[in-house]
Amino acid sequence: MDSTDLADLIDELTATARDASSGRAARTIRGGHEHALRETVIALRAGHELAEHESPHEATLQVLRGRVRLIAGDEAWEGISGDHLTVPPRRHSLAALDDSVVLLTVSNRMP
Repeated sequence: MDSTDLADLIDELTATARDASSGRAARTIRGGHEHALRETVIALRAGHELAEHESPHEATLQVLRGRVRLIAGDEAWEGISGDHLTVPPRRHSLAALDDSVVLLTVSNRMP
């Protein structure tokens, strides 16, 4: 059985993102080709983003800390700690409105 202390990981990735020129840090806590799901904890410094990209598989986003904005076409969603969202299956971006940490869960299989 695998276990991850999310509180410690959130603090670690937040500190790494603060020092990174990209303003972000991430760690996959579960995943790979042998798994149906990939789970990645992503920290973003306020004012930084994950630029627009494709979403070929099913995905969800849970806000663990801070405040983020997910934009997909004409739709935008703002989430705070505790919020959970199904990521739309089209191009989207994610911006940190505050120093933020999210848990991205992506299916490695097509629906």
